Amino acid sequence: MSRNDSSDRARALSLTPVSRETEQRLDVIVALLEKWQRTINLVAPASLPQVWTRHVADSLQLIPLAGDVRRWVDLGSGGGFPGLVVAAVLAERPDADVTLVESDSRKAAFLREAARLAELPVTVLPSRIEQVAAVLAPGVEVVSARALAPLPRLLQLAAPFLAQGATGLFLKGQDVDNELTQAAKSWRIDAEMRASLTDGGGHVLIVRNAVPLGPDGAGESSGGKGFSQGGHHG
Repeated sequence: MSRNDSSDRARALSLTPVSRETEQRLDVIVALLEKWQRTINLVAPASLPQVWTRHVADSLQLIPLAGDVRRWVDLGSGGGFPGLVVAAVLAERPDADVTLVESDSRKAAFLREAARLAELPVTVLPSRIEQVAAVLAPGVEVVSARALAPLPRLLQLAAPFLAQGATGLFLKGQDVDNELTQAAKSWRIDAEMRASLTDGGGHVLIVRNAVPLGPDGAGESSGGKGFSQGGHHG
């Protein structure tokens, strides 16, 4: 590990501290990512020198927002952020079960290999989200996604999980306000935003519920329209 890599790792773990055992699992994931990145574009190449702060810590900040959960589904897991990182933490919890949904077969192969080497409680589904969401949703406590789709589309993909009581934790960029405005045209959304710990313009969107609006602008299950914010801006 170079001096820059070491300082990036130290900064990330100071922002989002974890146990020594989890650090070791994360080291395995990052080492494999750097190896596979030479042949598969798992993360943006320019972000690789800051992989710990840009990707690992960015993912770790979801853990305290989720609480003491066991069943987690990550949609469009790609290079494993946040899914593999979440699993590295949840590995310390009995009966943890993290499902990573990734339709790209090469990325799914990376996720499986990382989960095997780091001994993570992970199931990788090389499927389209729409094909598996309804079957997966019962019992899931958290559904997450990062850089997957604009919020209106993301809510469509996550809706089966939210309808079953899961909390949505979505890592979003500086355009999140505009995405919420667009989504509120077709969804009644109960959500709050927290400022990202690692990205000055980024946010974590915590979605408690999202109900499609009917043609008259009312939610299918109850009245109301648009975006209602709980909590606070971080």
